Amino acid sequence: MIVRAVMTAFLMTAFTTGTGWAQEAGVWVQIEAQPTLAEAERRVRAYDQTLPDVSGYYLGSGWYAVALGPYAPADAQSVLRQLRAQGAIPSDSYVVDGNAFRSQFYPVGVGAPTTPQPLPGTDEPEEVAVAVEEPQVELPPEPDETPREARASEAELSRDEKKLLQIALQWAGFYNAAIDGAYGRGTRAAMSAWQEANLYEATGVLTTRQRAELLGQYNAVLEGMDLQLVRDDAAGIEMQLPTGVVEFAAYSPPFARYEPKGDVDATVLLISQPGGQDRLFGLYEILQTLEIIPTEGPRDRGNSSFTIEGVDGARHSYVTATLNNGEIKGFALIWPAADEERRSRVLQEMQASFTSIDGVLDPGLISAGEEQSVDLVSGLAIRKPLRDRSGFYIDNRGTVLTATEAVDGCGELVLDGAHVADIVHQDDALGIAVLRSSDAISPRDVASFQTGVPRLQSAVAVAGFPYGGLLSSPAITFGTLADLRGLNGEGEVKRLDIVAQSGDAGGPVLDNGGAVLGMLLPRAARNGQVLPPEVSYSVNADAITASLEAAGIGFATTDTLAAVTPERLTRTAAAVTVLVSCWE
Repeated sequence: MIVRAVMTAFLMTAFTTGTGWAQEAGVWVQIEAQPTLAEAERRVRAYDQTLPDVSGYYLGSGWYAVALGPYAPADAQSVLRQLRAQGAIPSDSYVVDGNAFRSQFYPVGVGAPTTPQPLPGTDEPEEVAVAVEEPQVELPPEPDETPREARASEAELSRDEKKLLQIALQWAGFYNAAIDGAYGRGTRAAMSAWQEANLYEATGVLTTRQRAELLGQYNAVLEGMDLQLVRDDAAGIEMQLPTGVVEFAAYSPPFARYEPKGDVDATVLLISQPGGQDRLFGLYEILQTLEIIPTEGPRDRGNSSFTIEGVDGARHSYVTATLNNGEIKGFALIWPAADEERRSRVLQEMQASFTSIDGVLDPGLISAGEEQSVDLVSGLAIRKPLRDRSGFYIDNRGTVLTATEAVDGCGELVLDGAHVADIVHQDDALGIAVLRSSDAISPRDVASFQTGVPRLQSAVAVAGFPYGGLLSSPAITFGTLADLRGLNGEGEVKRLDIVAQSGDAGGPVLDNGGAVLGMLLPRAARNGQVLPPEVSYSVNADAITASLEAAGIGFATTDTLAAVTPERLTRTAAAVTVLVSCWE
């Protein structure tokens, strides 16, 4: 009340009533318009705590105005300027003539004035200040309709409007039956329970005002979302979007991207591209590689549509797309976790409003300045593994040998980006692990371990994926066999003069004929020593085969010391080497 008294005193000293002004037509300063009566009543009462002359009027079409006045036109402009300057009213407030005002809903029981009221005079300021500081008595809500009138207005509701009221009652916790638009005993009981909870007479029939209040409560969670019907002609999609939290960012086919613009870390993708079932299925797979689509959650793919839902501690994502007449269209909503009520309501509005219109996103359309990278799919970051290492096939079942570093701390192991594998054997002393997938894998070739003794300073090659999954085929790095033992005399390893990368670890070390001399170990410090870049270790083939044999795992060997061309050696290495990816 102190704030209101100060504002009243401000108006009293800022304006002086002119002679004869009361005969002029009254105007108002409209400061807000709200889509529900409940929200309008809340806002008008809030303003009434700090400003004089606050009133509320129904505008028609479901909108309600919060206004100040009425004033003479010149005084209204002065009020508008001064209150804007003080930040007491929104900057987009404006003067209206009141012709659009219908019934007055605030103050309760006061008829809409037709002539301007004088601004407080300056001759008796104390008396005015005392008047505005009188306590406001909260009266119980007056009925806006009799039960008979309420039934009559209810009968004019469409079936969809009746269903919406059932949905709102269900959301409020008063209704748990079918959403059918048929008002039977269950709906009436729910209405009575809602009326009692909101201090109304429990008649079982909601009045027009009560219906507006119920829907206002239901829609309050959408405050700030600013749901607007957006027509994207380039994508050929029209739907409600939460424009209060996202805005258009770029076209990155097959997506039109709408990215966060405020505190809510939300993203909307409009999906639009030409194509058939193969492209639909490909899109389904690609979407699941994106960082914004968590791996946990239900998936459903049919012949002409799919849905993907992903949930983790950071976000809750929903994607859907449908193939129709050679066009794939859909959308994705990515929302912060732990905000389920708003997410579900926004998603509900988007699903209900989604409409396919003429047009499909041009596959060649890329917004100016759009970043392109191998780590991005249509401008969106792909999900990356914790680490990528190398391995190689040791039998025709697709069993893979790799380094223990490749499998440490992994939630999931994937071979060549396609086959989920399990650890079937691990020898921490040697630093080797054996993986096998339940998928049927038919390797193009299988490694053979060399049982003969190689010559010192002979040429060797390491096959691996030094750049992770950026290359589709393994790279070959050539070097020499420096010693049959480690620097400290370790007999189970060989020392190589070769410049290898971390991604090569677990890959095969090959002799000139393509036989496996051992497996490359990670470049970790050994016995407190940090090796120079050109020095690497490999586990000896005989140590590996002894461990495999003890575990009952089959393998192939050879004692042939042959030499092949570098081209053939490269082909052999590519056939046996596999990418091993470690995922959370």
